[in-house]
Amino acid sequence: MLAITGLTKTYADGTRALERLDLSVPPGEILALIGGSGCGKTTLLRLIAGLDRTSAGTISLDGEPIGGPHPGVGLVFQEPRLLPWLDVAANVGFGLTHLRGAERRERVAHALDRVGLADHAGRWPRDLSGGQQQRVSIARAFVAEPRVLLLDEPFSALDAFTRKDLHRHLLALWTEHKPTVILVTHDVGEAVALADRAVVMRPRPGRLDGTVHLALPRPRDPADPRSEAASRAILAALDRSLKPESPRSEASPTQANWW
Repeated sequence: MLAITGLTKTYADGTRALERLDLSVPPGEILALIGGSGCGKTTLLRLIAGLDRTSAGTISLDGEPIGGPHPGVGLVFQEPRLLPWLDVAANVGFGLTHLRGAERRERVAHALDRVGLADHAGRWPRDLSGGQQQRVSIARAFVAEPRVLLLDEPFSALDAFTRKDLHRHLLALWTEHKPTVILVTHDVGEAVALADRAVVMRPRPGRLDGTVHLALPRPRDPADPRSEAASRAILAALDRSLKPESPRSEASPTQANWW
């Protein structure tokens, strides 16, 4: 269980990025964080990853406090961040030096197969498309078998076709070990396609504002009326999150202006 209690982050200039945030994410859940600019989504991921320090509150994984980089927490950035001097297989296996050679090679080969790059193991990152590079990045994150995987808008720079293909590969990898996944996204359709729960954040300072449960069977068809209803519910919650807290009025999903 990933447990966040009373989390507050205030920067040196006085900016309150997060304030008294409480969130529990059970093992194996895919949680989408979605909200307007400045609501602290990426700050929250950095704190969970141990890349920044909290101002107040606690973050723990299975009862163990997280105060720095944790071996059970993986992170995929918006850009692939591959090592250009290593080939694809070496990039994927970069964090597996504690394993024997045969086991490491087996894990890497399996991960590359799951993301459709089994025949690209010896290629260099510069020879891959943007979508292929992000596949390598995702394979590298999953091959270490983290308990929690953080995804910071990893598909935002990709075209719609490539994004959908990567969604499929992501779910294929997730199905094997069911890590907890926290996905930051601005794409409502992406949240509906992937997540078990979408949490909407309110900006300035960032805090949780609403939750939409997405108990839909996978794979999910965006044209399915249940998916369309979920999208409308998230859009309505996003629209509310940008309005003054009092009075809190209902708004039509078609009037959402969160982006």
